[in-house]
Amino acid sequence: MTHTHQHHHHGQAEILDLDAEVLAEHLAAIVSWLPLTSGPRQIVDLAAGTGAGTFALLERFPEAQVTAVDASPEHLERLREKACARGVEDQVGTVLADLDAPTWPDLGTPDLVWASAAMHHMADPDRALRTVRELLADGGLFAVVELAGLPRFLPENAPADRPGLEERAHAVADRAHAVPHRGADWGPLLSTAGFTVADKLTVAIEIEASRNEAIGHYALNVLRRLRGAVADGLAADDLAAFDRLLDTTGPQSLLHRADLALRTERRVWAARRD
Repeated sequence: MTHTHQHHHHGQAEILDLDAEVLAEHLAAIVSWLPLTSGPRQIVDLAAGTGAGTFALLERFPEAQVTAVDASPEHLERLREKACARGVEDQVGTVLADLDAPTWPDLGTPDLVWASAAMHHMADPDRALRTVRELLADGGLFAVVELAGLPRFLPENAPADRPGLEERAHAVADRAHAVPHRGADWGPLLSTAGFTVADKLTVAIEIEASRNEAIGHYALNVLRRLRGAVADGLAADDLAAFDRLLDTTGPQSLLHRADLALRTERRVWAARRD
């Protein structure tokens, strides 16, 4: 693995950790909402990252065994460290796997498969959905949790010298790095793959930074990555404004703003293998 890839995964791991910290309450509510008839004993967490879903599921289902699957060795290493710190290492297994590969490793016969912000990244989501259906136990549940879009942090009129900067940056990123299935309605896709969609949930989230100091650091990491993604497509004045926001030592630093808020949305589909 190159130094660049190591840096990329480290930055992504930090964002995943901050996401889990900031959205812990909402994640717990989604897990509690799942239409399960009994507590699952075997759970698979697809594209588990650093374990936000894994540990939220274990909190709700403390008797379960969870297999966390991810393509990043660093993410899985962090996840294992967290499992040890929580004293649940015996209940958490990790599998290093590329879910875009033609075949998946043996993941057992889970009662619940959880995929958070994972399905829209799949190169062939239809095949992935069919594969999940094949591995689920009869009557098992598949929970697809997706972001309606990337999180926003700044007010529309910010910053004062370049109002609307965040939306312009997202528009450039969307054009340059289109993600075909982000924002998709997974209900019809799940039905086509042979699932029965049991229920849907939409969770609108808005948390002011004054309520959670981690939001400033979350915004800093997310917008730092966004700045890198739009460097070739954003106007020079916008890039300069971005850099002032990201300069943690400067007077316009994101960390000094009192008007930051995390605004995002999660959509959840719960589908059953009958």
